[in-house]
Amino acid sequence: MSHRADAYKAAGVNIDEANAFVERIKALAASTHTKGVLSGIGGFGGLYKPDLGNITAPVLVSGTDGVGTKLKLAFAFGGHDTIGIDLVGMNVNDVLVQGARPLFFLDYFATGKLDSDVAVRVISGIVEGCQQAKCSLLGGETAEMPGFYPEGEYDLSGFCVGMVDYERIVDGSQIANGDVIIGLASSGPHANGYSLIRKIYDASGLKGTDILPGDTVTVAEALMAPTRIYVQPVLNLLRDLPIKGMAHITGGGFYDNLPRVLPKAVTAHLRFGSWPVTPVFLWLKNQGKLSWPEMLQIFNTGIGYVLIAKKDVAEDIMNRLAGMDVPGYVIGEIKTRVEDQEQVQVHFPE
Repeated sequence: MSHRADAYKAAGVNIDEANAFVERIKALAASTHTKGVLSGIGGFGGLYKPDLGNITAPVLVSGTDGVGTKLKLAFAFGGHDTIGIDLVGMNVNDVLVQGARPLFFLDYFATGKLDSDVAVRVISGIVEGCQQAKCSLLGGETAEMPGFYPEGEYDLSGFCVGMVDYERIVDGSQIANGDVIIGLASSGPHANGYSLIRKIYDASGLKGTDILPGDTVTVAEALMAPTRIYVQPVLNLLRDLPIKGMAHITGGGFYDNLPRVLPKAVTAHLRFGSWPVTPVFLWLKNQGKLSWPEMLQIFNTGIGYVLIAKKDVAEDIMNRLAGMDVPGYVIGEIKTRVEDQEQVQVHFPE
């Protein structure tokens, strides 16, 4: 580029470094490409020609999300390798709720000064997440903005597009009294509740390298466990089994996310204790002096994704999950709503 970019470099933006970074990640992105991808990284837009297969009325489903303040722990612990999995997971799991198969993903990575080694680690995690979801990393944006972010920090967001046949959209409208609620295990807090998690961690006096109380992994490993991606097992179920509704248990926990898929005439009744609560949540509760209702309002508390189906289908779902080594639990049932009753009722053992 000769000296044409010297003035911009003096202002803190290194175009040569950015171009070199793009070259480094081209092969990584290409490893996620499906046959629908018509363009590589580096263009102004990504081209994708969807394979409609047996879909007669294709509907596109889009989503966007970030990883919140979990990034602060990624900076503190050097957890740059898995934060990209979180980014993909938070997006593809949302799109999946309506029965859509994720097609492609785009990321936005912004920083004050581009560190290519760190950025490649982040993108490698995004690639891993896309491979788990079997969607293509179609493109993205890398923004170097001097003076905008603290040194050594960056921001991440992601964008996903999926597709579902109109006749197979899962919208929860048919959920009725007597249906069964099945929960799929989470891998940890995923990427929600980290403003409180960081406060609890800071007050605990523990270091990231300390063993988490009640567990065999370190604090950093427990808090940085990447979001579980549910795409492949759930699509497997949807292929053959009638699932009426699904929910991704993200920010707002059970109390805010389940009502998003429930008809107004019903209530979800959950039996606390019907699924295992892992040590990281027990530690957060005890260290943060939280009640179980507070935990279920803020965190996924061990269940990251929920399926709702007729009672006579539940056994088939559970058997299929077991065959895929996906931990699943029957955690409750749907009942007719009584007047203006809150739509999520959690029943705790006496």
